[in-house]
Amino acid sequence: MENSKSPDFDAPDPVKILNQMKSKGKKANGPVGKILLLAAIGFLAFESYYQVEPDQVGVIQRLGQYIETTDPGPHFRIPFIEQVTKVPVQRQMKMEFGFRTESQGARASYAPNSAALTRESLMLTGDLNVAVVEWIVQYKIKDPYLYLFKVRNVDDTLRVLSETSMRLIVGDHSVNEVLTTGRQKVADQAKQQLQELADKYDCGVDIQQLVLQDVNPPDPVKPSFNEVNQAIQEKERLINEAQAEMNKEIPRARGEAEQLVRAAEGFAIERVNNAKGDAERFIAVYEAYEKAPAITRKRMYLETMSKVLPRAGSKVVVDENSKGMTPIVQLDKERISAPQRAAVATGGDR
Repeated sequence: MENSKSPDFDAPDPVKILNQMKSKGKKANGPVGKILLLAAIGFLAFESYYQVEPDQVGVIQRLGQYIETTDPGPHFRIPFIEQVTKVPVQRQMKMEFGFRTESQGARASYAPNSAALTRESLMLTGDLNVAVVEWIVQYKIKDPYLYLFKVRNVDDTLRVLSETSMRLIVGDHSVNEVLTTGRQKVADQAKQQLQELADKYDCGVDIQQLVLQDVNPPDPVKPSFNEVNQAIQEKERLINEAQAEMNKEIPRARGEAEQLVRAAEGFAIERVNNAKGDAERFIAVYEAYEKAPAITRKRMYLETMSKVLPRAGSKVVVDENSKGMTPIVQLDKERISAPQRAAVATGGDR
């Protein structure tokens, strides 16, 4: 249907009609004519006014031909000549495939399974297996003119296009992809395919969302599929646990190795520094010895004895050649150390 006004049609003038009715009313005698005139005027005013709701637009047809689209709000039309069709362009509509919802609420109820629903949801996958696919299509009307005039029955057409798109996409994927990992991919591709077909057939709708409600294998083979899925999940669980253990052990081993390397490097630096210090001290002692050998030798002797004698413990040694005296040793073992007690037990140094 063309979107243009017919040049052969002249719309009647409402003002002219009212003037003619007023002139006839003046000729009428008595109050009956006035009542009829007022009733006619009220009826025409009532038929001329129409209200478009906020989520709608009004499509105007004059003698069946499309004229214009009106926005939400109050409007007027020519009664009996112009027809208004209100289209809910802001409302999101839904189609269900493979199941039907009878009532919604806290616990939704669904229609019992039938041959028609089974035939609608039963599909062949790319690896020649069978899957039961249930999905939902949510859409909005984006072009009221196309929605009303280009397709005879948009709902039926959209249902056929959606089923065609889903069968086409499911037929390109394996049954495992449809059942498990590729569900979102299948839904996205089916939505895109459905939108392309709807635009190609001028349905005037915008596909908002396509959701896979439920995907299952057929009932006769469902136990086998469940066992396979459980095995896959167990495999994934073991792999994840092994990776978690690996991620825990490898950093710890690396940390311990780094700690050992750093400790070895520190020990090596310490030994080198100690060796350098000992060498420098030896050189300093040697230089001092060259300058004053006797003093340096005596000093070295005194420093050595000051380090050695404290280790010997408390002892009193008397010359064995002396007469009339007995050697005295420290017998208070509670106050001496273990090396000192050992020395006392063995007779000590003389």
